[in-house]
Amino acid sequence: MVTSPPSVVVVTGVSRYLGARVAARLAADPRIDRVVGLDPHDPPAGLLGMLAGVERIRADARAATEAIAELDPEAVVHLAVTSVPAEPGGRAAMKEQNVIGSMQVLAAAQAASGLRKLVVRSSTAAYGASFRDPAVFTEDTEPRAVPRGPFARDILDIEGYVRGFRRRRPEVAATVLRFAPMISSTAETSLTRYFAQPVVPTVLGRDARLQFVHVEDALEVLHRSVIEDHPGTYNVAGAGVLMLSQAVRRSGRVALPFPESALSTGAALLRNLGVEQIGLDQIDLFVHGRVVDTSRLIREFGFTPRTTAVAFEEFIRAHTAGSTVTADRLATAERAILDGIRRVRAAAEATPAGVPAGSDRS
Repeated sequence: MVTSPPSVVVVTGVSRYLGARVAARLAADPRIDRVVGLDPHDPPAGLLGMLAGVERIRADARAATEAIAELDPEAVVHLAVTSVPAEPGGRAAMKEQNVIGSMQVLAAAQAASGLRKLVVRSSTAAYGASFRDPAVFTEDTEPRAVPRGPFARDILDIEGYVRGFRRRRPEVAATVLRFAPMISSTAETSLTRYFAQPVVPTVLGRDARLQFVHVEDALEVLHRSVIEDHPGTYNVAGAGVLMLSQAVRRSGRVALPFPESALSTGAALLRNLGVEQIGLDQIDLFVHGRVVDTSRLIREFGFTPRTTAVAFEEFIRAHTAGSTVTADRLATAERAILDGIRRVRAAAEATPAGVPAGSDRS
């Protein structure tokens, strides 16, 4: 459905890669008069250049409420959602940004009398991860179990707020975009960092089916959601799947299988290997995998994202340096693994029986 583009657009989360790219792309669209970016943080130097045409307001979620009320935008694009616990606040800061921040932004949007469009970034993590999952998720599939991961739980809360918004403002075209993990030659996410590591931890005995979406395709869908009317919820992913083992091999990395329980408890070993610790959201993805149907997106938007394999191949080409699995790299990885195991074992042996490692015995 195509209508007139909004004249004033507010974008949240412009200090991050996706938010900055979306705001810059909308500002370059001559059909849009004004783009305002809201974020409590200044963008890094690498993103500032692309935001030249974007008005920036430093505002946390509470201040954003006032800013949205004053701007009375025709469209709000809410992208200030993170899958990684923020430092130094950790999980508490992550929930504050994702859940409380979204609630406040949506409350402000609801009060904006001139609002015509609301676009909210979501994730395929909304489907959770369970042994009872279907082979392919559609937008109407309900989670089979309450997700363990904090990001998936935040996503469910955010989508719940959007459902409430739709009931109270049915005349606004509210679009929820459930993105598969994003990947490209330049994007930096927890998943791109995972595949860029020389040693890639995997789940022993599991080979999950994965889907990705290219960042440029995500940007195209977000742009169309603003300048056109596409109310509803849409899966956004590249067709086809990659098995986790295929992705590791194609990226030229060394797979390090762990028992599932060890991935959440073996943080010391992972840090010793120079591997970024992964959370429950990623572990569940690597155990169960996740594949979504995108026929609704293709039909309603008239747009087909590039395939998962093509998107991943571009990522690999940009990260080929040091990715070839050679005998030297295998030997180095083996030494690091054995050294890490010895360190963890020594720490365990030094801990008296019945006293958890790291506990205060005083």
